[in-house]
Amino acid sequence: MSPPRWFPSHRQPPPPTAVSGPPPPSGPNGFWITDPAFRDRLHSATLTLLDIVEDCLNDDDVPLTEVLGGARDHAEHMLGVSSTYGVLVEAEAAAQIVQAAGIDAGSPFGLAIAQGLSGIEQLPAQQQQQLVRAAARRYAITAPSRSPAAPATAPPRPAPGRSR
Repeated sequence: MSPPRWFPSHRQPPPPTAVSGPPPPSGPNGFWITDPAFRDRLHSATLTLLDIVEDCLNDDDVPLTEVLGGARDHAEHMLGVSSTYGVLVEAEAAAQIVQAAGIDAGSPFGLAIAQGLSGIEQLPAQQQQQLVRAAARRYAITAPSRSPAAPATAPPRPAPGRSR
């Protein structure tokens, strides 16, 4: 005889479906440096990071390098790039800040950026913010555009012998 329907069953309920957030940002299409759309996203992410760094420097307790270092941990959510590429954004932002201070950044793997950042950290927070702001302005202006600008052409000349 089978148990009545109201009798608890020994079957496990189906596992709850996980609620997922938005999908992680996609990576480049091929090698990252040759994908213009991905380079544009890195450029935009660098500008966003510079804005975030400037805002975070309002709190005197957080050093510049700590603010920059935390970027890669939040790259997917705040910057719109995969966390794998967050380090590229971090390195570019650091180089831009050091260059805004008038220091030659050299290679991203060299000591010049680290030494420049440690020197900048010794400045008051307001001066650090000014350098970050200057770096963002300069980066927004000097970053290469995705498509090269076409040379300006002169308007067509009227045909000879004709007048209005």
